[in-house]
Parts: sequence; C-alpha cells; structure tokens
Amino acid sequence: LRVNISWIWFSDCVALCPVQDCIICMEQLSNPSSYETPPSEEGSQSIVPQAVGKFIKCGHTLHMLCMLAMYNNGTKDGSLQCPSCKTIYGEKTGTQPKGKMEIYSVAQSLPGHPDCGTIQIIYSIPPGIQGPEHPNPGQPFTCRGFPRFCFLPDNDKGRKVLELLKVAWMRRLIFTVGTSSTTGEHDTVVWNGIHHKTEMMSNMSGHGYPDPNYLDNVLSELASQGVTEDCLKPPGSGSSS
Repeated sequence: LRVNISWIWFSDCVALCPVQDCIICMEQLSNPSSYETPPSEEGSQSIVPQAVGKFIKCGHTLHMLCMLAMYNNGTKDGSLQCPSCKTIYGEKTGTQPKGKMEIYSVAQSLPGHPDCGTIQIIYSIPPGIQGPEHPNPGQPFTCRGFPRFCFLPDNDKGRKVLELLKVAWMRRLIFTVGTSSTTGEHDTVVWNGIHHKTEMMSNMSGHGYPDPNYLDNVLSELASQGVTEDCLKPPGSGSSS
C-alpha cells in the first residue's frame, strides 16, 4: 500500500458516524466493508473490515478496505481523489503514453484576442504497446490524428494556462489510452478531460476561437486534476491550501 494514509483519519470504531454511508460502497459504515482484506506483507498490519476512515480536508467518510480497493483499481501513483467531492490528496498522475510537447510563438492573433499573438502547442505521441496501467496491457495502441496542433492566446492568462499544461503533460494527464468517443475505436490515445482548442481561425466545431470562456474553463479542468497555480510555486514557498 503506497498511498499516504496520513490524508485520512481512521478508527476501528464507527461510533462517531453510525448512520453515515461509505462514499464508495454506499453501505452504512456500521456494517463492515464487503471488500476482502488483502494479504498483508511481512511486518505490516492488516486492515480489518470494520475500519472506517475520514478524509482530513473534505471530511467524507469511507471504509478503509473500500478506499484500498479504489486505490488498487486506479493508477496506484500514491494519490487519492475523494469520489464524492473530487478533492485530491497527493500528486495525481495519469496514464498518458510517452511523447513530445513542443511550443511555438505565432505572430497572428486569434479571433477574440486581437491584442496579442498566439501560442502553438504541438503534441506528438507514437503508437506503442500498452503498459500495466492501460486497459489491455501488452496489446498495441494506436495514435490517430497526431501530431495534434493546439492554440492559446499569448497573453498573461494564456501563458499561465500554458505553464499549467506543461505540468499536466509531465504528470501524464492530458491524454490516456481508451476508446475514441468519435470513432468508437478501442485501444487508442484519446483526450483525458482537459479541453484544447485545435482550430485557430474559426469556432464552427466548438474547438476554436472566439470563445471568451475557454481559458477560465480549462483552468477549472486543470484544477479538477490537481493542477493549480500552487504547482508553479518554487519548492518551499508554501501553499494556499
């Protein structure tokens, strides 16, 4: 168990929350978890079915075995995300395959941003073999539509979004291997919930400009993945959380 349990206050006693439901299995916390206790490593302490935990920041409660099952069914990166309110504990990482993120400056302005130039991002990911974190380990995955060209206004907010996208890229959060929502193709590289503008001079498809709400929307999407302005602070400078 690599997850940091200091994010959770836990106890074998459910007296403090006898009628609450586990946020994962939705059964009352007064009942034991239906998940089995995993084999304990030598020198480690096993988790009893009655153990209950509460996330320190958001206060949502769960069976400890349900938490462990949720963690083991994820990327096992040492982080946890509350399934109720989506608060992230630790540094969330994804399953994006290896590739390259390139950044260029373009003099031409984007519609809706006449006072600045344009930032062009080019994502390149080659086809490969799925790893243990992907849906079908050992099987090939495809990469349709790469390289992908994306655009941001070259102003203060656009540059902030760019820096956060760099963090999301390094944490493997921008793409994943899954099923394409447009073609239905399985085992292919797809976007992972952080929307990008892939058209520069029109917004006929909804993937271009002008779009006055886009930068605020993508900042919210990045924050939902744990990528916020705090990630841009130098180490040791503190956090606003």
